[in-house]
Parts: sequence; C-alpha cells; structure tokens
Amino acid sequence: MADDHDSPWKEALRVYFKDFLALLFPEIHAQIDWSIQPEFLDHELQQVTHDSETGRRYADKLAKVKTSEGLELWVLMHVEIQGYIDPDFAERVYLINSRLYDRYRVDTVSAVVLTDTSPSFYPERFARGQWGCHLEFRFPIQKLCEWESRWDELSNSRNPFALVVMAQLRARTAKEGEERKEWKKRLIRSMYEHGFSRSDILELFRLIDWFLQLPRDLEQAFLREHYQYEESKKMPYVTSAERFGIEQGIEQGIEQGIDIGIVRGERTLLYRQLTKKFGPLDAATIQKLDTAIESDIVRWSENILDATTLAAVFA
Repeated sequence: MADDHDSPWKEALRVYFKDFLALLFPEIHAQIDWSIQPEFLDHELQQVTHDSETGRRYADKLAKVKTSEGLELWVLMHVEIQGYIDPDFAERVYLINSRLYDRYRVDTVSAVVLTDTSPSFYPERFARGQWGCHLEFRFPIQKLCEWESRWDELSNSRNPFALVVMAQLRARTAKEGEERKEWKKRLIRSMYEHGFSRSDILELFRLIDWFLQLPRDLEQAFLREHYQYEESKKMPYVTSAERFGIEQGIEQGIEQGIDIGIVRGERTLLYRQLTKKFGPLDAATIQKLDTAIESDIVRWSENILDATTLAAVFA
C-alpha cells in the first residue's frame, strides 16, 4: 500500500515533542526547561526550506525551547521518510541549520531520525575543507532499525512515542494485509493495557491508523474487532460518530455506513485540532466544518500540519 508517513510524523513531533526527545534523544531532553512551553516555528522553517530539493520526503519540525540555564535554543528535528540511502542527507541537515543561523542568528540543534534499514548508512557529520580551511558539522542521530533489537523495551515503555516508533517499524516490515491488521490491532490494544489517558489513546489511535493503513475490507474487520474490544474493556474512547458508522453499516450496507462514520470522526478530530491550536472557533468556522464534504476535511487536516493561522488552514 502507498503509505503516507510524512504527515503522521509531523503531527507526532508536534503533539509528542517532549516524549520524542525523552525516548530518542534523552541528552537533549534533560537540558530543556519543560516548565516553559516549547513554541513551534513553522513559518521560520518554511523560510529556509522553500527552495529545498523536491521529490524527496522529509518530516521536519522546528521548536524554540529554553534550557535549564535560561538559554534560548531552537531544536530542529529531521525525519528522513522514504527509507533509502541519501548520500546528500548530511549536507542538507547542515544547510538548513546554517540558513537558520544566517537568517535569525539563533543557535539551532539538529536532531536526525532515519527510517532506512541499512546498518552502514550513518550520516552523523558533514565536512569539507581545503588548504587549511576546514568545516565540520556534527549532529545526533537515531536509526529506527536499531530499535528492532530493543522491541521489548519499546513494548514495555510508558512513553507514548514508543508506539509511534513501533508503528513506523511495522509499517516498513508488515506489507501483507492480514499481518498488518494484526500488528495494528496489537499496537492499539497496548495503549489500553498501558493505561494511557483517553486523550493519548485518541491521538495515538489516529497516528497508528495513519502509519498502518489497511485495504477497505480489512479496515472494516479491524474496526469491528476494535469496537468489540472497547466494549469488553468498558472504554468507548473512539468517537461515537465512527461507532454509529459501523452500526449503520451492518444494517444498511457496510461500506456506506463506515464512510459516514469515518467522515464524522474526521470532522470531530479536525474540530479538536483547530481548537487546540488556534483557540475557540467562531460560528462561521463551525458552520464551515459542519457542512464540509470529505475532500475538504482531508485537505484542511493536511493544511493544519504547517499552517500558522486559521485562514491558512482553509486556504
């Protein structure tokens, strides 16, 4: 299946920035004053990446933080999405970092995540020089394939970002429909077993669903099994709109019912995202959401990942 991995990574980095650093870059996490809310700088990042090479897929996120010593730093998170060896990757990391400094004169720490499976590809530095003039730029790096040997650690972790890592790993390895469905079910059920909060379960459910997409028939079977599981746990967390879609689908035609439920569920999630990012919505915006068709909801849900204003979401 043609998975969409850049969008869920951008969303995961935004929602679970602190947990991302705690799991993959604990040395950086330990130096940040978390009593001060990080500020995401989508506009500033776009200013220096607008002319970047097209055709390659990356998920980049820039955040402004305060260190425990009161120093302002920017943390730039790079995630290479397509999972193949890119000989120019280290240079790209350096160029974006240097452009940020050139434009804003702020120290920026670049942290890199690679999703490829080659143990020999480890681009942790960029260097060049001639005749005594030498430049070397180093950055911390994590290769997700190395976490396969630490699967038990991920499974037992209470860090919600561990599930993002596991979903990415299984999206790479589980290509057959039934196998992918079983992994999706297993990862989602682990959220309940770990006792995650309702809000985390809803966020992670959406992210895992994004990583591990299924063909329509298997998605229907998965949703039925999931609703039964929630009933057995007495934890009806997934939106009642989606539940309504399944129930109506059984009686009136499964595909039609699921489509109705999914659209309503997507509308509810988008409303929650907009409110969280931009504050209470006015009546006109709520009316726009209530009357939107599925294609509009999908487009706006993608726009919100990089939008810095409410108007930009609906552009």
